[in-house]
Amino acid sequence: MSETTRALPRAGHGGPADPLLEALRGGVDVHDLGRPLFIGMPQSPNHPAYWHTLPRRHGDRVRADGASAANDMLVMGTHVGTHIDALAHVSQDGRLYGGADAAQAGVGGRYLEHGVHTIEPMVRRGVLLDVPAALGLDSCAPGYEITPADLDRTVERQGTSPGAGDVVLIRSGWGRLFDAPDPATYVGADSGVPGVGEDGARWLASRDVHAAGADTIAFERLPPGQGHSLLPAHRVLLVESGIYIIETLDLEGLAAAGVHEFTFVLSPLPLVGATGSPVRPLALVGHTGEGADG
Repeated sequence: MSETTRALPRAGHGGPADPLLEALRGGVDVHDLGRPLFIGMPQSPNHPAYWHTLPRRHGDRVRADGASAANDMLVMGTHVGTHIDALAHVSQDGRLYGGADAAQAGVGGRYLEHGVHTIEPMVRRGVLLDVPAALGLDSCAPGYEITPADLDRTVERQGTSPGAGDVVLIRSGWGRLFDAPDPATYVGADSGVPGVGEDGARWLASRDVHAAGADTIAFERLPPGQGHSLLPAHRVLLVESGIYIIETLDLEGLAAAGVHEFTFVLSPLPLVGATGSPVRPLALVGHTGEGADG
């Protein structure tokens, strides 16, 4: 069992005959797809960095009985670490998804119509598309564009076709660089980063998926030396199609286990009017083989 996986104990018998509960009784492996949050971690240069401090430490204030408590303060952008993009995150020609006026939508300092608080918790079919495995590679090359032909080849190899309402996670292999000594390696501003482009995003949109995620910092392909200057897949998914984007996922454990189909669980923080939220997604795989094809 990988470090990102743990087994849930068998649930007790009795109670209503709920299908999900019955599946849990058979035993479930939980794959943690979220990255740890720490000062200095790789992140997009477009967003405020993560910072954690202790305003109060043990011993600063001691109660009469000798007890003390410590507490924390966090400062971070909502698009740092493993996170989900709300539909309010990107506009095109002054319009959000559905044609809403982007400037008017933000009056008052928050996006009430398409903010992250409007994203309902997800318990959905998840599909991992392990692209480098289908191409006979350990990882896609820096700046490589994952094409619709690559996605079709991956689906054919795995036998797992994404459908309407699914959450599709695309592994490029780039996630292995998250723990590189230099955080800039994972960000890939100079080298470029693999991922889908506009055509790949349209491939996903044509299947009416609910959300799409990847193991990279910006979900989509970043050409060498261009950084985040153009993000056409964001436009196609968020603005044109109303499909949420999940970034900086840890997909290595799931791929190593040969799991391509699973129950995907994610719940954003209810940050009213925010454009995104940190998340800790989970992939649940039943011991009976249901929900997994490998």
